[in-house]
Amino acid sequence: MSVSTKVSRIIKAPRRAVYEACLDADALARWRVPDNMTARVHAFEAREGGFYRMSLAYRDPTQSPGGKTSQDTDTFQGRFVELVPDEKIVEAIEFESRASEFAGEMTMTTRLADADGGTDITILCHDLPSGIRPEDNEAGTRQSLNKLAALFEKG
Repeated sequence: MSVSTKVSRIIKAPRRAVYEACLDADALARWRVPDNMTARVHAFEAREGGFYRMSLAYRDPTQSPGGKTSQDTDTFQGRFVELVPDEKIVEAIEFESRASEFAGEMTMTTRLADADGGTDITILCHDLPSGIRPEDNEAGTRQSLNKLAALFEKG
């Protein structure tokens, strides 16, 4: 059975700026990370068919529930399947893990639409690996979108 999550938020910035923040490695490392983790981008090629590799590490390894790749780290590879400027980003993501519950390809689709005072961003994660609880994925996505909003609100 395929499991999906969907999270939306209004960002007080134009669609172009939000789209660019989704395809900028430095910006991504600052916002696409849950509150209790840090991010590091190892490789990033922002083009359709382009590849990236990223790691999320728990800030306090003693509080880690166990990472997907190591005790305190989740490393994953992504591929940009489709890029529609200022409208849509489709990514295929695979976690680097020996655990079968994190195997498989997850699809993440980011959609951008005009909203009163900014951009409505919606992130749909489809085919979540069985080892990822949907509520944890939603919480992490919500925290990430809050950080994305803060990038623009802090100017």
